[in-house]
Amino acid sequence: MEAGDEQLMLAYREGDAGAFEQLYQRHKGKLFRFVLRSIRDRAVAEELYQEIWMRAIEARGRYEAQAKFTTWLYTIAHNRLVDHWRKRGLTLVSLDQDEAGQAEPPAGADYDPHLRLEAKQGLARFARALEALPLAQREAFLMHEEAGMSVAEIAHATGAGEEAAKSRLRYAVSRLKGALGDE
Repeated sequence: MEAGDEQLMLAYREGDAGAFEQLYQRHKGKLFRFVLRSIRDRAVAEELYQEIWMRAIEARGRYEAQAKFTTWLYTIAHNRLVDHWRKRGLTLVSLDQDEAGQAEPPAGADYDPHLRLEAKQGLARFARALEALPLAQREAFLMHEEAGMSVAEIAHATGAGEEAAKSRLRYAVSRLKGALGDE
């Protein structure tokens, strides 16, 4: 049976470096996407991402399994992002993967360039709509979608009340649906 995140973090707190490696492997992708979608500059996002993990490592001795590990980790991430935004002002993030110079996938027998164009346009509309969300709504949406956090966990991680977190998430979803023509 696979150990839960909270048990792994408690094991890491007691000196089990392998437990941290498992936690890192489980959460690195979602956490990085959360940070990257919160910060426009990839290099800055990478730096903040590393700082978040370093803060988690430094705080391991104070970890108590009172909430889910993801709530604890995203609280650290939220606080680090708030510090960043206070120093530099708010920024929006681009989700345009073409900037990264990724190669086009090979065309299969069922490849339809029109569908691919529609999908790219839909992703671009979504990215613009996500960027246009107020910061608190974007953060709530990303915590919910990227980390799978509940409203209560988002409220805990951001220091907002549960009703505020629920409203932020509801407004974010409503605005995204409206921007994508789903309403």
